[in-house]
Parts: sequence; structure tokens; C-alpha cells
Amino acid sequence: MIKAKMSDKKWVTGMLASSFSDNPSVNYILSGDRRRPERILALMDYSFELCMRFGEVWLSDDRRGCALLLFPQHKRTTLSSIWLDLKLVLGAVGLGRIGKVLRRERLVSGKQPKAAMAYLWFIGVDPLYQHAGLGSVLLNELLKRADDLALPVYLETSVAANLPWYERFGFKVYDELDLGYRLSFLVKPLTAYA
Repeated sequence: MIKAKMSDKKWVTGMLASSFSDNPSVNYILSGDRRRPERILALMDYSFELCMRFGEVWLSDDRRGCALLLFPQHKRTTLSSIWLDLKLVLGAVGLGRIGKVLRRERLVSGKQPKAAMAYLWFIGVDPLYQHAGLGSVLLNELLKRADDLALPVYLETSVAANLPWYERFGFKVYDELDLGYRLSFLVKPLTAYA
């Protein structure tokens, strides 16, 4: 696993945008208008930037996959984070959808514990190389990283077909939310060492 640099941003955001273009959560947040390709890139740009500041961005060794890991307990309101939020609203969400998105974020935040964690925001593999085990290798390495940091891993998924995959790695569904699509909340507790 390779720690990403700012110079990796264009590749990471483009790869995640193509991997998540049909994701129900992303579709809920973004308008389906003619600017949708720009909007999804802006969302991934925001996510990348936030994780570079308050988390970590990892690339698979072959650079065909990546993961955005956020440490919410480290997140602070700064001028740069306010600027990122503004760019997210203007570039991705749009002013007309801000109420809907804020409501969603309030509901999601209410389901998440207020404890130290590693929040797996996005994990994706270049669509040309999906279903070849690359995501599994990357997820295993991320889980080892979280164990080294003594942090449980939390995530949400809006793709029901992904649940068995996460469960194979020890994740458990701890809650769900109906937003017109089902959003499942998962946790992978710390591994207990003998």
C-alpha cells in the first residue's frame, strides 16, 4: 500500500468518479443534470482534499485501487476546510440541493458513534480491474493499518451487494437508514490479539 501524494489527486478523483458513478448515495447527493460528470469529480476532489488534511489516502501497490480514510476525531474547522465546504456546495451539490444534503448528513451523523475511529469513506478499484481481488488486498491492508492505530473501522454502503464482501472481512451491520434507498452502517471492531 502506498500513501498518496497531492500529485495523485487527479488520478484518484477520476478513478473514484468512474467507480461510484452509479452509486445510490452519490446519486442522492448530486443532481443528475448535464453537469453531473463535473459534480462527481468535485465530490471526489472534496473527499480527497479532506482526507489528505484529516486522514489518509492510500493507493494499492499496483496503483489500480485507492481508499480514502478519514479520522473524524482529527477534523477541525479551518479556513481551508470552510473553503472546501464552499467548493463542495458550489461545484458538486448545488444551492438547490443543500437542504436535502444537510438533512442527510444530520441523519448519518446521528447513526455514527462519537468516538475515535477510522472512517472508510471511499474504497475503489479502476473499473477495468474490478472483480480481480485488488479491492480485497487493499481492504486487508487498510484493516491492518487501523489495527496499528488501535482504531475500529466504520463505513456506510448503499450497495446491498457489497454487504457480503464487507462481512467476509469482519464488518457487522449495526444500523440502517431509509433515504429512498437503504444505507447500511457497518463497523469492524479492533482485532483482539492474543
